Amino acid sequence: MTLSKASCSHSLKPSGSLAADGLKKGLIELLILGSEPRSFNYPFALSSQPRALYCMCIVCSLNSLGTSLAEVIAQRSQSGPSQADTATTVATDPTPGQPGLGDSLYPNFGNGGYDVQKYDIALDISDVLTSNLVGTTTIAATATQALSSFNLDFIGFAIDSLTVNGEPASFSRDGQELTITPATPLALGETFTTEVVYSGSPEQITSVAIPVPTGWVTFDGGSFVLSEPDGAANYYPVNDHPLDRAAYTFRVTVPSEFEVAANGVLEQTTTSGDTTTYVFEARDPMASYLTTVDITSGFNVETSVSATGVPIRNYFAEAIPDDQLDLFDLQPAMIDFFTSLFGPYPFEVYGAVVMDTDTGTALETQTLSIFGTNNLGRPSLEETIAHEASHQWFGNDVALGDWSDIWLNEGIATYSQGLWIEETRGAAALDEWVVDVYGFVEDFFEFFVPPGAPMADDLFNPGVYEWGALALHDLRLEVGDDTFFDILSTYYDTYKGSNVITEDLIAVAEQVSG
Repeated sequence: MTLSKASCSHSLKPSGSLAADGLKKGLIELLILGSEPRSFNYPFALSSQPRALYCMCIVCSLNSLGTSLAEVIAQRSQSGPSQADTATTVATDPTPGQPGLGDSLYPNFGNGGYDVQKYDIALDISDVLTSNLVGTTTIAATATQALSSFNLDFIGFAIDSLTVNGEPASFSRDGQELTITPATPLALGETFTTEVVYSGSPEQITSVAIPVPTGWVTFDGGSFVLSEPDGAANYYPVNDHPLDRAAYTFRVTVPSEFEVAANGVLEQTTTSGDTTTYVFEARDPMASYLTTVDITSGFNVETSVSATGVPIRNYFAEAIPDDQLDLFDLQPAMIDFFTSLFGPYPFEVYGAVVMDTDTGTALETQTLSIFGTNNLGRPSLEETIAHEASHQWFGNDVALGDWSDIWLNEGIATYSQGLWIEETRGAAALDEWVVDVYGFVEDFFEFFVPPGAPMADDLFNPGVYEWGALALHDLRLEVGDDTFFDILSTYYDTYKGSNVITEDLIAVAEQVSG
């Protein structure tokens, strides 16, 4: 079938190679990078952007190519991070680490000069209903340059003490930046430990990317954490960018009438007096925005194992009726299906936490996707569950190198919804799904930006989701099923455990398609 509802006479019959008709590089270059980024305030204002890219046909899209891949790469090399940004930098004298990693959308996100291996986050929450807590975050890191000082991202709280390698360190704060000057400068390649003890309640913040609460959110029955892209710093000091992923230990103490869910595997539960401490280990490297700590008056914990051997554990808030949760029983089959397409499931465990409140959205928090009552009872729930499950491969294991490439997460996860429909209901159901998605793009095109060109205050524009998914479907029609799924599995196998930008997917598509 063809996706083009606009005036078009070009065929999209599978050719088996992107080289056909001169499309070798053009397909993804245009469908993903699009034309020059637009400026509008979605959804409160309309755009006058010409609908030159309205047709999703490959050839039509190529004819309206506005910004070449070479130009985009040149722009990114001037302002955006790459894998090299985390490499060791040779310097003879200690200098301050950079207060930002140069992300093309959010240049001040993250910090330079070191690489974190492990966070140990201990939270002693005396009052769940206000989230009043004492926190101790211990960070094990390696200096990638000789450091006279370095920065962490941290919002709110009173800092009660701060040490580096056990010695008191001086510090200053400026907005989200916590600048730390160790008593003894850090040598290039030195491993060091930073401990920050802090107290208070998390400061409620609004994301820079979308006007909703982010990070640690307190509600009248407990709290939850949903941090994409910039909320993690409101409950622990962190190098807050996906380029610096690390292992985590969560030690969360709450009054015993409450229960806790968090990323990873629950290793220990200890009750002392009227409090209970939960210890979760997330041993696989994780981006800070994917962390979650969720507290309510009680969880029903349901466990199973997928056919491929992946342990599944779900934390369902006790207040939620069972019949609203039935679709989560599909998770083991989803994990097995995506394993067959992409490669082995990358982490120790999977599952969902469903909170008894409106969380605003669902999020693929690593190993434990988070949902709220706002997701339940909707016709789209099954697709949402599949979407978050597929993110464990694309977004969590294969992670972003730059936030402008978020379509690599969301476009693939959105298309994975269609793949799940195809697997469970057949090819005709996929065709219907694609037509529906195209209809959505058609009806609301004035709100869309090209998948590879989101804006800082509109990161989650539908262009990175639905348009990105249609670009992938178009790629599938062009190269055929065997090559398309080989591209996806090769892309995953090549970059698992790594950070990527759009050019990495383009390179794999070119390599595999010949």
